[in-house]
Amino acid sequence: MHIKVKVNRWVIAILGLCLVSHSFAAVDSWQLNMYKGVTPISHDIYQLHMIAMLICAVIGVIVFGVMIYSLIYHRKSIGHKAASFHDNKRLELLWTAIPFFILVALAIPATKVLIDMEDTADAEVTIKVIGSQWKWQYQYLDQGISYYSSLSTPYNQITNQQKKGKWYLLEVDKPVVVPVNKKIRFLVTSNDVVHSWWVPELGIKRDAIPGFMHEAWAKIEKPGVYRGQCAELCGINHGFMPIVVRAVSQETFQQWVADQQRITSTIDKSKLDNMSRDDLMTLGRNKYEQVCAACHHVKGTGLPPMYPALKGSSISVGRPISRHIDLILNGVPGSAMQAYKDQLSDKEIAAIVTYERNAWENNTNDVIQPADVAQVREVRKAPVKLVQKAKTGGLR
Repeated sequence: MHIKVKVNRWVIAILGLCLVSHSFAAVDSWQLNMYKGVTPISHDIYQLHMIAMLICAVIGVIVFGVMIYSLIYHRKSIGHKAASFHDNKRLELLWTAIPFFILVALAIPATKVLIDMEDTADAEVTIKVIGSQWKWQYQYLDQGISYYSSLSTPYNQITNQQKKGKWYLLEVDKPVVVPVNKKIRFLVTSNDVVHSWWVPELGIKRDAIPGFMHEAWAKIEKPGVYRGQCAELCGINHGFMPIVVRAVSQETFQQWVADQQRITSTIDKSKLDNMSRDDLMTLGRNKYEQVCAACHHVKGTGLPPMYPALKGSSISVGRPISRHIDLILNGVPGSAMQAYKDQLSDKEIAAIVTYERNAWENNTNDVIQPADVAQVREVRKAPVKLVQKAKTGGLR
């Protein structure tokens, strides 16, 4: 009987070990620990973190070991009587001195890491990062490149109408492209509310605050794609502000810069070309779901009272159409409706306005072209010319 019980215990122990091993294998994919990262700063932060965790673990083992020993071997049920004493100066000095020296020992390397994090001198690439609700703008100050990076997860995945992809809510239409083994300086700010630019594997987390410019730097040692998110609650779409950094070789980076500059030139030449109604509606729907649906709902019903409905509204079906275009371009001061004149091109705004005026049974049959948007852009610059054009029927 004794042997049978012993065997059963061994079987249970082996099964338990297998289950624990399987659990740890599953847990490993959760990334419970801090990333080691791919930059010198991220490596320093990781080492500092591991040293602090090791010291805490040793202290925990000693403290809880003494507690458990005392609870078991000095309990009243076995007849042990509590000692009676008032104080012990030597012991009190000891348990004050030990934490003090531990904190000093941790503070010295931590201070060095903090100083290194602020050293943005001798940067070879400078990128200005601007947070806005709810996307990131990147300006390459030396290369003359500027663009917005928005969430590219399909709206059907967000609404559970389609199976979620591998990088659900962590994918963008235009990533940040940087060269490896080059010191990159990031200037982080915001144009509306407080955001936070956080990429764990780069060891960077900087608050983006309106009116302030916070600096960070990275020297990525390994090519690859590194993802992050906004780490500051910034509104209804806070969870839809991913960050994707693509680190490439110097040659690939230079080719990318040349391609972006050529694309910008091509866009400037063709931005007023007319588009077909079908193309406008397709582009408009995609951009509406990406930019507008969070507030005004995918079906145009809005989220009253803060976000009004567009279905059947005076803006979407009324005249003049220039009022509709101007509202998207310049926003509504003092409200949640921000200006999109710097975020969207004339073509994109024309597509959105066309879509809003024909979707959800609005059915105005209006078709707005990029040239119409370009004309409204001139309102603030030349109001007199606008009045003259309106009198001659230039604006509808």
